[in-house]
Amino acid sequence: MKVKLIICMTCLMAPVFTVQVFGQDATFTGDVEKVKVISTLTDHPGAPKVLIPHIVEWKANHLVVAYEVGIAGKTDMGDIVSLVSTNDGDTWGGQVMIFDHREKHGVKHYAYANPILYKIPGQNLLWCFAMRNPLYQRNSEESQMVAAYSGDGGRSWNEVELIMHYAGSLVLAGNVLQIMEDQGEIWYLLPAHRNAVSNGPVGGNREHFVLKSKNLLEWEVAGYIPQPDDVWVHEGHIAPGEKAGELIMVMRTADHANQALSTPRAWSSKSTDFGRTWSYPKEEPELYNAVSEAAFGKTVSGTYYYIYNDGPAKGVDSRQALRYKVKRKGGAWSGEKTFYDSGTKNSYPSVIEVKPGELRIVWDSGTRAETRTQIVFGKLRME
Repeated sequence: MKVKLIICMTCLMAPVFTVQVFGQDATFTGDVEKVKVISTLTDHPGAPKVLIPHIVEWKANHLVVAYEVGIAGKTDMGDIVSLVSTNDGDTWGGQVMIFDHREKHGVKHYAYANPILYKIPGQNLLWCFAMRNPLYQRNSEESQMVAAYSGDGGRSWNEVELIMHYAGSLVLAGNVLQIMEDQGEIWYLLPAHRNAVSNGPVGGNREHFVLKSKNLLEWEVAGYIPQPDDVWVHEGHIAPGEKAGELIMVMRTADHANQALSTPRAWSSKSTDFGRTWSYPKEEPELYNAVSEAAFGKTVSGTYYYIYNDGPAKGVDSRQALRYKVKRKGGAWSGEKTFYDSGTKNSYPSVIEVKPGELRIVWDSGTRAETRTQIVFGKLRME
């Protein structure tokens, strides 16, 4: 990677790095380090896009990323594949298919979207949850949840049938969060939402909710987040709250025409009963959001992070630069910092903490003209 220093009124001596971006050099500024393009469209001949990656740590220095490989003619459906790094992201390989749209299930074909990776602390199994939708549909809005597991660090995967007590359609986002209730029971929470107002054949209404499970195989609804009349809250990320027993969810926002709010901000909701009930959502004045999922979480030391999109014009073509803010324990949100800005299109960051304050991040990226032509990996120091 080449590094040079430039001086200008806007960057104020900020270092400018160069990374290969799908056949062209792209300079970027930002605090993310060790940036690598780990997959491009050339790895998937015929695919129109690669998108929505998710990252997990299997063991020290062993990282696994899953992402979607799009299908021509579909909005957001395709295959789910994984990559493995055994040296903390320096090199990547071992591309494996997790969910394949060409495989038949009886007489049906399905396409897949939105992988969510998870490893239970102290166990060797990796889990990949995703959405499955009949292949004939245009988009993934009427999906059901599916899963696969890996016992060898993402080198091979086995599909497993879930027991779902929630029978409606869903869209997955965020991360699985392990919690312990007052009685000492371990539960796993996973945010999801329903978006079936007009995009699918079933119809219905928009709901944001949280699924829960004791064993990652059997899932039910833990609770619903109230849906404001004039703000569509969805794609929430859950983290432990600042008080004992509290959970906080920070959500993407839009109006019900899927346009940015007049004041583009994330909204949040809290639960004090392990996800069963959630407060009425409220605006987070310091957290910008304009119709794009942001990564929200809490480090082991108690620092919150929020990594989000911000375009050249607020609320216009928002999915370009990635910015971030941090909130130290007991403090306020920091000012806006640049995570990655190259003048290209970027979205959907996914984060895992591998050591205290050491984050590993993946996101989908593109060129100045095209979205989602590669999957990018980087490192960020929080402390």
